[in-house]
Amino acid sequence: MSKREGEGCPRKKKTDSVQKDNCDPNQKVNLTVNLSSPVIDAFKVFQLELDTKHDKYERLVKLSRDVTIDSKRSIFLLHRVTSVSDVEEVLAEADVKLGGVRQKIGLIAEELRGEDLYQFHRAFTPGIQEYVEAVSFHHFIKHRTLISLEDINAKLLFMKDSYSKESTEGQQPVAAHQVLTFQVTPTDYLLGVADLTGELMRMCISSVGNGDMDTPFQVSMFLRQIHDGFSYIGNTGPYEVSKKLHTLRQSLSKVEDACYTLKVRGSEIPKHMLADVFSSRASMIDQDEGVA
Repeated sequence: MSKREGEGCPRKKKTDSVQKDNCDPNQKVNLTVNLSSPVIDAFKVFQLELDTKHDKYERLVKLSRDVTIDSKRSIFLLHRVTSVSDVEEVLAEADVKLGGVRQKIGLIAEELRGEDLYQFHRAFTPGIQEYVEAVSFHHFIKHRTLISLEDINAKLLFMKDSYSKESTEGQQPVAAHQVLTFQVTPTDYLLGVADLTGELMRMCISSVGNGDMDTPFQVSMFLRQIHDGFSYIGNTGPYEVSKKLHTLRQSLSKVEDACYTLKVRGSEIPKHMLADVFSSRASMIDQDEGVA
């Protein structure tokens, strides 16, 4: 029995022919945008808010950089106390410089008026940490104690003049005094104190080179107290704080090593050579701990 024609063979599916688009590619499409649309108005508001925020952020970064530079200059000035006879003169000059730093912090407080502090915190935190380091270094040299967060914030009060407009023509705007405050956050305070330990270690080495044998033991006792306080925080605090704990331990070990050398070999080594001995031993400690 012959097979029917086409039996056993797959049927061919008929495909619909696709009609080509006859549109001219060079033809321009007229799109009309309604500029008075509520969506366009909303995006204009968003654009203005973002531009204002970015401009304020950049101004805060520049102010923070100025605060950092002036604070470092104050720290460099304070290191002169180990080589001069009149310590009070150096402290008074540094106090004037720190007053100028506070005026720049006042500009930061003015920029943050009515704003969320933590929204712009990353912009100015480096400068505030450097200021805390400088003012705590000044306080330690003068009082041999650690300045508290409350004492730092107590000096960050600023008087600003705000002018009220009068509706009557011919009258001058009336000036009104307004008090602005800037509050250093606990995290910035801890990070500044952690950086202070490095400056104290440098002051300890310099004081020994100039014949001062009492400062290393005072600094050593102070650094032990700081280390004990940071040990309570440990890894439960902010990441930056636990990260700087290693540097704090390095500074403490160098100062303790200096005190040990003074006690054991202080009578053997001439005073003018003690600073070189401490510097060489400090570099050996860095190499043993893998610090570049």
